[in-house]
Amino acid sequence: VAGLGNYGLRGTRHSMGMAVLDRLARQLAVAGAWRVDRRCCADVALATAHGLELVLLKPRRFMNLNGLSVASAAEIYNLGPEDIYLVHDDLDKALGKVAIKLGGSARGHNGVQSCISALHSSEMTRLRVGIGRP
Repeated sequence: VAGLGNYGLRGTRHSMGMAVLDRLARQLAVAGAWRVDRRCCADVALATAHGLELVLLKPRRFMNLNGLSVASAAEIYNLGPEDIYLVHDDLDKALGKVAIKLGGSARGHNGVQSCISALHSSEMTRLRVGIGRP
């Protein structure tokens, strides 16, 4: 599960993916387990939920390079694009509204486009979190 965002700009609406991952880590009782993994240039925490092993990932790169971290982690943890969930902001959704999308285009989202390019696939499941337009 990768929370897309701009690592240096945490707390902004465009880093909503990272905020969701922080919340998920708290709910899974692994909030204190984040560690820097230099191999994929990301903060990583391992968790278990409903019998599934999860790799929680917050790239330490700018949004348009998040895919490099996601692709590196996929290789390290032997994951295919179909195993990856991207959590990211969506300007076209009202603030707080969410939607799940399987595959498809990036719809202009630079972080998603970076993941599609780095993984050579658009098969990732996406949790789109509405941030609305200013």
